[in-house]
Amino acid sequence: MDSNFWLQKWQDNNIGFHKSEANPALVKHFGELSLPNSSRVFVPLCGKTLDIAWLLSKGDRVAGAELVELAIEQLFEELKVSPKISRVGEVSLYSAKDIDIFVGDIFDVSGKTLGPVDAIYDRAALIALPEEVRKRYTAHLMEITDKAPQLLVTCEYDQSLMEGPPFSISQEEVNKHYSDNYSLSLISSTDVVGGLKGKYDVKESVWLLQN
Repeated sequence: MDSNFWLQKWQDNNIGFHKSEANPALVKHFGELSLPNSSRVFVPLCGKTLDIAWLLSKGDRVAGAELVELAIEQLFEELKVSPKISRVGEVSLYSAKDIDIFVGDIFDVSGKTLGPVDAIYDRAALIALPEEVRKRYTAHLMEITDKAPQLLVTCEYDQSLMEGPPFSISQEEVNKHYSDNYSLSLISSTDVVGGLKGKYDVKESVWLLQN
């Protein structure tokens, strides 16, 4: 899977992964991070998720990274905000009050480019990446955020039934990537009503990663 996979998804408007409301797991469990007001939350592989609008509505600041520029153009259009667009190294920066979105390959986003963040909210990144990329991604994420605490949402199902994304992420894999650097708490694990794509049994897990 390469960048063209996601570019084609957005160009074809084949974005069934985009939800029409803020993720219930975020709404229910965001408080577990115990962040002060006006915290800066990093949302990797953010697309145009309504989770961003929800975080902004709570008074938090949002930083995001997204490969597909069309997604971010639509994000700001739906937020009814005109971004300032600039170039920062290998990525473009779309910024406005309380929001900075880096458009390009997340591996081209450095800690210096990103700036300080208070927490990470990963609902769509880890599960979107194939197995051979996930180890590199998790190491990079910890590096650029200085191991900021995370609210991580994963799904688990029989991977032999379909190709991802989303990819199935087991509890063992979460531990493999993060247990050396975080204290991990599984705060929710529930069966998804309707299953995955209406076909396959799937369990959604919400993790709190703290150091």
